[in-house]
Amino acid sequence: MIKVDDRELAWHEGLTVVGLLEMLQDSYDYPAVKIGHDIISKAKFEKTLVPDGVQVYLIPLIAGG
Repeated sequence: MIKVDDRELAWHEGLTVVGLLEMLQDSYDYPAVKIGHDIISKAKFEKTLVPDGVQVYLIPLIAGG
């Protein structure tokens, strides 16, 4: 089981950040995610494994002026 923001989701062996975002069916384009204490950039989403029992935070792109 992993926790993504405030939701608990089932974990499976080999889950990557890309796979997690596909599971969420979230169409938002996140530039980074925080897995535990590590910030992962979008360029590393395909190869980064999500460990079981971890807290994941989705980091949205915020624009302002």
